[in-house]
Amino acid sequence: MEKNTIDLSNFDFGPVLEKIKSAKKIEDLTGPGGVAQLILKEAMEQILKAEQKEHLGYDAYKKEDPLQSNSRNGYYSKKIKTSKGSLKIDVPRDREGSFEPQIVKKFQGTDPWVEKSITSMYARGMSVRDIQGQLQEIYGTEVSPSFITSVTDHVLEGIKEWQGRPLESIYPILFLDAIHYKIRQDGKVISKAAYTCLGYTLEGKMDILGIWIAEKEGAHFWLSVLSEIKGRGVEDILICCIDGLKGFPEAISQVFPQTQIQLCVVHQIRASLRFVSWKDSREFIKDLKLIYRAESLELAERELENLEGKWGKRYPSAVKSWKSNWHHLSTFFSYPPEIRKMIYTTNLVESLHRQFRKVTKSKGSFPTDDALKKMLYLATFNIKGVKQGKQGWPRILGQLELIFGERISEKRN
Repeated sequence: MEKNTIDLSNFDFGPVLEKIKSAKKIEDLTGPGGVAQLILKEAMEQILKAEQKEHLGYDAYKKEDPLQSNSRNGYYSKKIKTSKGSLKIDVPRDREGSFEPQIVKKFQGTDPWVEKSITSMYARGMSVRDIQGQLQEIYGTEVSPSFITSVTDHVLEGIKEWQGRPLESIYPILFLDAIHYKIRQDGKVISKAAYTCLGYTLEGKMDILGIWIAEKEGAHFWLSVLSEIKGRGVEDILICCIDGLKGFPEAISQVFPQTQIQLCVVHQIRASLRFVSWKDSREFIKDLKLIYRAESLELAERELENLEGKWGKRYPSAVKSWKSNWHHLSTFFSYPPEIRKMIYTTNLVESLHRQFRKVTKSKGSFPTDDALKKMLYLATFNIKGVKQGKQGWPRILGQLELIFGERISEKRN
């Protein structure tokens, strides 16, 4: 007997044909109670009957073995939320209760497509209320806020697996940065940091290593993040690009002592400008450009001395921050122009955060850490450029291999 054979002679086309005859507009075909719904309902019920026939082993009213105890036992009604709206279908029963429908399982009340739609809308930053209204308005499907939350909560299992997955043994370039959000906790709204690790693999592909939520950004927490990624298989990082957070370089060196550290020049410019009056800021920036755009480290250090001579007495704190951080600010001068352009700023991870902001901009605050995790995790699947390779990567990797030698070649073999 062929499995799930549907007898089309039993397909009741009467109501469908009547609907088609009386259709005046497209909604009569595609809307709630329309032709599409009727066809879907009839198709589902016919498949259920075919599944029951396969289970029992005989057609309706054609029981061949009188000793067989199990038999058909009528129907029960079930409401299914689908992309065509809510459907009420008749599900066949058997006397022993052993029949397990497959097309619509016993405790299934929602078409998986609807669940995928909910997850997709949530990933694009839509609120639970907006998703509820969208499903009702477009598909005529009613879902409760608690159901939407339960669907998106399934994502937490995926987050746990993703956040614990094995990582590459080496990342030539890694960017570390945090973005801040408001989250409700203990009856108050507080600021928390979402820590992001974004790196390039040896193949030149971008990889988001993970996203961590903590109450505030600090070097101590970054130390725990770095220790975690090491435990997930990362043995080496060639260059790490970070902001000017105090103690950050030391935290990296504790876990990856061979890693070259580059402080973000853009962050440093912003930090130093806090000590410069508005009327002098344009000229001060112009002098800073002579430093970080210099052709060589020697020229850059000469311009830094010129900066100190010109502005040191008027804005000592602004100049001092460049002098005290120069060891890690000047790292990029050791590399060819293609690599310099990539590492002198944390622009890559900040671009990722800007795309996160687009998704979360409608949220004044998040009810829990998990709610924020779900949205950021789902957003990673829609981030532009993550799945693309870095343009000109073979040349960049070749330059890195000349500089770092066996640290790369051993990992490529």
